[in-house]
Amino acid sequence: MNVSDYDFELPEELIAQTPLLDRTSSRLLVLHREDGSTEHRAFADLAEYLKPGDTLVLNDTRVLPARLFGVKADTGAKVELLLLRRIEGDRWETLVKPGKKIHVGAKLSFGAAAGEETADASKPLMTALVEEEGDMGARVIRFEYEGIFNELLDRLGQMPLPPYIKMRLSDRERYQTVYSRHEGSAAAPTAGLHFTEQYLERLKAMGVKLCPITLHVGLGTFRPVSAETIEEHEMHAEWYSVSEQSANLLNEAKDRGGRIVAVGTTSARTLETIGGRFGEEPVRACDGWTDIFIYPGYRFKKVDALITNFHLPKSTLVMLISALAGKDNVMNAYREAIDREYRFFSFGDAMLIL
Repeated sequence: MNVSDYDFELPEELIAQTPLLDRTSSRLLVLHREDGSTEHRAFADLAEYLKPGDTLVLNDTRVLPARLFGVKADTGAKVELLLLRRIEGDRWETLVKPGKKIHVGAKLSFGAAAGEETADASKPLMTALVEEEGDMGARVIRFEYEGIFNELLDRLGQMPLPPYIKMRLSDRERYQTVYSRHEGSAAAPTAGLHFTEQYLERLKAMGVKLCPITLHVGLGTFRPVSAETIEEHEMHAEWYSVSEQSANLLNEAKDRGGRIVAVGTTSARTLETIGGRFGEEPVRACDGWTDIFIYPGYRFKKVDALITNFHLPKSTLVMLISALAGKDNVMNAYREAIDREYRFFSFGDAMLIL
């Protein structure tokens, strides 16, 4: 299958640059996968499509302030570092800019609070040594510092907004879901940004179960599909975790015939990973790494419905929702969304696939 089959033209003005003041005030395109029909609603209408006994699966990862700005210790040249995942201890997988000038053995200094332009290389709060070099700016680095790493990161770091968002975020929490709990992501599970605590309580009151799971979003989010065919693309692994309580909720949903509704593609990928891990057996508490790549031809094992945002052209996420709803249905729905000027990407509107 050709990656180009999942391309479409998107006017730049439809890329949402800021979140709406009210999380639930976004629009909602409802796509019925059986016949490809669509409805154009408000996100606040979601409750009309959920039933008592449905289980809403929420990715409770929390985004790290993972973008650091500093200097090369020897030259004072500016550098940018994006933390992707902790390998062990103080060793991290990262992306660096400028990648062509940062090599193994380079020492980086970070010492400016968020918003300051440069770090003081002579008295840095934190340094980083480049230990391994990969492709497209990927580096393994080791941090050195005094104190508590997360406190320093909170002081020095900025939220790692996607490159298509040009405006700076005034409130960090608007790039976190209201149910975020476990720090470790390099990007937000953005379908969850539409929910407020009050709206979740409303869903619970009508009999919808809330099931938290964790998938820390990593390198794959920042890497485009560069292959010409889908089969050639290689996904990067991301860490996931499912608690015993959440495993029980998923088993109960299937036992009573309720639907499992994934909030976001990260939740969907986690659910399908454990679906492949346990097969027809009951789900158990588990964690591990997943590099599952879902594209048309895949048969879903756990996900019955999906809440998602509108994704980038030729992205693995467009391929995932096409596997669930059918490529033609998805492409037609996207054309409708563009014609009706829906807001796209992280801070944009939502889609419900039933």
